[in-house]
Amino acid sequence: MPVVRTGEIQVWRRREPAKQLAIWFAWLCGVALFMFCWSIISEKTTWFFVFDAPRIAGDIGSRMFPPRWSYIDQLWLPLWDTINIATLGTMFSIVMAVPVAFLAARNTTPSTRFVRPLALLIIVSSRSINSLIWALLLVSIVGPGLFAGVIAISLRSIGFVAKLLYEAIEEIDEDQVEAIAATGASRAQIIAYGIVPQIMPAFAGITVFRWDINIRESTVLGLVGAGGIGLQLQGSLNILAWPQVTLILIAILFSVVASEVVSAKVRKAII
Repeated sequence: MPVVRTGEIQVWRRREPAKQLAIWFAWLCGVALFMFCWSIISEKTTWFFVFDAPRIAGDIGSRMFPPRWSYIDQLWLPLWDTINIATLGTMFSIVMAVPVAFLAARNTTPSTRFVRPLALLIIVSSRSINSLIWALLLVSIVGPGLFAGVIAISLRSIGFVAKLLYEAIEEIDEDQVEAIAATGASRAQIIAYGIVPQIMPAFAGITVFRWDINIRESTVLGLVGAGGIGLQLQGSLNILAWPQVTLILIAILFSVVASEVVSAKVRKAII
């Protein structure tokens, strides 16, 4: 804490004047940036609809209750499709993500100059595109249906699984690897007996956690034609069947809660 001498009096200050001015200038720049962004948003916003939103929300909310419970018989199959999309998508992503993770980790990649950057590019590319966008593209390529949803979920999950897994590989105990290498083991044996046992708890946790996330993401893929319960939601929204929409939202909520409970118990049992 600096001391400023003023005549015979010592004045204690929290920061030096130059540093305090820099902090004030940073705050000024932040406020200016916020006001600039807000002005752009305000110009492109129809404020009449914003101010009228509470009335519209109240009107729609009054039409959503009570839910149409008789519609539940038509939701079991879409819910099952949603679970299948998440499960198969997670499995496919694991198959593709494991090699990418080993290629991205510094201690297992064949080349830190060429192979590792390529693997990191795959990870970043997968994580940067949302599963809904993947589904939108795949519906145009392979057509609407569950297959497009499965591939969209798997492509989205590759980056997530590979990133966490390669970080776990880089954090292993190298002493165990060196001990196995000292016995004359091949590279494949070193990976199988020195690395894989160390990363298995992390791998199991990552897999279950990603499956839990994919359950949530797969519920909306039907909005773009990729199957699942989202397709029922889109159809009900198109015909303004608000009691059906309420029931679908309740079904989605319970499926997500159930997946959370299952994943939590599995993680607790494995890790």
